[in-house]
Amino acid sequence: MNDQADNLRKAIARLGALRVQESAAGAQTKRAAGPARVITVTSGKGGVGKTSVSVNLALALGELNYRPLIIDADVGLSNVEVLFGLIPKYSLLDAVNNEKSIREIICDGPGGVKLISGGSGADVFARVAETQMAALLSEISDIDGEFDVIIIDTGAGISETVIGMAVAADEAIVVTTPEPTSVTDAYALIKAIVLRDRDKTVRLIINKADNEREAVEIMSKLDQVTDKFLDLKLHKLGYILNDPLAVRSVKQQQPFLLASPHSQISKKVREIARCLLDGATFTPAEKGRGLAGFLGGITKFVNMQLK
Repeated sequence: MNDQADNLRKAIARLGALRVQESAAGAQTKRAAGPARVITVTSGKGGVGKTSVSVNLALALGELNYRPLIIDADVGLSNVEVLFGLIPKYSLLDAVNNEKSIREIICDGPGGVKLISGGSGADVFARVAETQMAALLSEISDIDGEFDVIIIDTGAGISETVIGMAVAADEAIVVTTPEPTSVTDAYALIKAIVLRDRDKTVRLIINKADNEREAVEIMSKLDQVTDKFLDLKLHKLGYILNDPLAVRSVKQQQPFLLASPHSQISKKVREIARCLLDGATFTPAEKGRGLAGFLGGITKFVNMQLK
């Protein structure tokens, strides 16, 4: 009798696993229908944990069977590479200069995440001849379907480069802490983005909050202010509590989602990833710009600023 029960449980488990695999395969086919969704993760000031959010969010998307690519576009700092414990040989600059193919500059990160080092950042495109950029975009178009989500980890602040990246992407995630100066700078950044693109989807993450009440209060205040003065409805993704594990993971050069997968902050990042994917406003696959569309957009933006 016990043997029959064990066999029945095993059969049910196998059936469940098969259904999960079929569901994942179906979702993968659906996601591959169009170019990748490009999302910038940015902040109004430094020190808010923006890069940690980018890295762990990419890992969480990978856990959900999405194929993430993260581009370290924080000019001169390369913090994504540090958190991953990687030293890429080549950067986007090498591909722009036609010295390396786009495939040669893609690094394998942990958890199935792919990484491209931005090198000198977005302003490099202002110095690229149209023939060079056309060749690069053509090459990138060939691999655009290999990723579902591309996360651009920008620099902090309200520079034209940061704003240009947000405008060129499909949507922008702004990270802030509850600190008053951080909140003020976050609003200034959101305003700068919206003034250049009224239709841009802007999402909000509160990082390093002391408790849920504090995080919810800050999200509500920012939402009210942007609604009143910018006529913009923020999409609130969630919050991550202040935790020594986040600081420790940076020192160990291992994202906390891998170092402490069962921690509260890891669970919160997974909730944010699910919220991002389940949201009705998430850019439809057929409308995603892909990496080629993003690079074309940022090049156009930079060149317009130089005129």
